[in-house]
Amino acid sequence: MSIPHEALEFALTVADAAGGRIMSHFRHCNTDYKPDGSEVTIADREAETLIREMIAHRFPDHDILGEEFGDSGRRAGRPLWVIDPIDGTTSFTWGIQAFGTLIALLEGNEPVLGVIHMPALEETVYAARGGGCWFRAGRAAAERVRVAACSNLSDALVSLSGVHATDIGPESDSPRYQLSKLLRKARKIRFCGDCLQHALVCRGRIHAAIDTVMQPWDIAALVPCVEEAGGVATSLAGTRDNVVFSGSLLTSANEAVHRELLDCLRPVETSSH
Repeated sequence: MSIPHEALEFALTVADAAGGRIMSHFRHCNTDYKPDGSEVTIADREAETLIREMIAHRFPDHDILGEEFGDSGRRAGRPLWVIDPIDGTTSFTWGIQAFGTLIALLEGNEPVLGVIHMPALEETVYAARGGGCWFRAGRAAAERVRVAACSNLSDALVSLSGVHATDIGPESDSPRYQLSKLLRKARKIRFCGDCLQHALVCRGRIHAAIDTVMQPWDIAALVPCVEEAGGVATSLAGTRDNVVFSGSLLTSANEAVHRELLDCLRPVETSSH
């Protein structure tokens, strides 16, 4: 389709521009807190403002949903850009390079392109529907990437963003996914987190990545990248339909590993006393 191809080139340009704005603040900006307790910085706000301005100029008939400034006002039938200026603001505020800018385009509720741009690492993973998944490091030429082979969970390298909403997390909210069971079954587990872990699935460096609690702007850009790399992306309930708005994300190298992970993570039954 002409719009996703044209929009992908545009999204890559926008991600580079936002990365420049973000890096001008890296390691020397103050941190504020939103009402939900999550971090936000001037870099988040400036980068999202820039992204919105560039989209509005290039595609004035498109709508926008972003983490910092919300919904531009969606109208039926219009393409929707879903953006997260800094995915991994905690890493950014700590001076750790594992953060990225996420830019996606949705037609209906379906993501048709995604860009995962990690400016501090100078790495980008990106995809448009039907065009494969690509990885670019620095000024090197882009190379097509695919998920790694893995036959079962006992051979899998798995990454998680944290223990929230799990049976070893501090909160009592449902669902509580069985992370303790996964710790005993996977070959190796690391807490990598945020968009970087899903980019590693795309590149075949790890076999699965788990995020138990997510927002649409956290998910949208990741799904086309993983799927175009040959992987699987669903909610932790195992559903692919409307996955961008599902509230969680599991990405993995293939259906077999994905099914094992879903079965292993199935939420703990909570008592009602």
